[in-house]
Amino acid sequence: MTIHQPRLPHTADPDEAAGHPLFAGAPSSVEFNKLRKRLLRQTRQVLEDFSMVRPGERWLIALSGGKDSYGLLAILLDLKWRGLLPVELLACNLDQGQPNFPKHILPDYLTRLGVPHRIEYQDTYSVVTEKIPENRTYCSLCSRLRRGHLYRIAREEGCSALVLGHHREDILETFFMNLFHGGRLAAMPPKLLNDEGDVLVLRPLAYCAEADLAKFAEGMKFPIIPCDLCGSQDGLQRNAMKAMLADIEKRMPGRKDTMIRALTNVRPSHLLDRQLFDFTNLSPEENQTDAF
Repeated sequence: MTIHQPRLPHTADPDEAAGHPLFAGAPSSVEFNKLRKRLLRQTRQVLEDFSMVRPGERWLIALSGGKDSYGLLAILLDLKWRGLLPVELLACNLDQGQPNFPKHILPDYLTRLGVPHRIEYQDTYSVVTEKIPENRTYCSLCSRLRRGHLYRIAREEGCSALVLGHHREDILETFFMNLFHGGRLAAMPPKLLNDEGDVLVLRPLAYCAEADLAKFAEGMKFPIIPCDLCGSQDGLQRNAMKAMLADIEKRMPGRKDTMIRALTNVRPSHLLDRQLFDFTNLSPEENQTDAF
């Protein structure tokens, strides 16, 4: 375990600075600034819509080294730098023992930028490869083991929330996987309480498009660590959902945003869940007329 609380590098006057030191080398183009503002606006909206922020708390930011988690960290640091996020942030990378994992990239990057962080080593890779056949994807078990360690770390660090970088497409793909394969209407909630009831799981990027996060990562030149170090790829079901959604968006632009809005506008009486809506006692009111 390694914990770092480095001092922030010196910056110019806040009115002249680009924001948190992480943005020191960010593009100054109009296009990038619009992208950055859009991601900030969408993230703030999620934080507000789902009442995520309680001033003075501490959040554990799960940092894998992929574009989404880098984007999450940058956006939250940007909001905090602007005085719009009154919580303490601690970045955390869980080194799971994958072959050829570049251990130096994240600690070097975070230390250079003055980002408080913790690096934790847990060899879950050996556990996964022992239990999962070679021709099956490791992602599901790997994710569960990782989440368990992150909950533990959140408790050890006094963090009230574990913050993840899932975006709009992750939520929609999960919804359709549950619809087509699980026989239920469920997605990834932006705010969730863990089974033990002591750590919140937050997804502030719930309204953010994956394509925007990819452009943001490219502009910021994040030192991306690929998620294929173990040789396992994401499940075919999720890839199929991703392709389906991309095709729908290509044919009918704007449908992804419409689908996300639909998940916030549920009508229980127009579905078929008898546990969610009382169909049994639904009947016309009896006519109350006076007898003459």
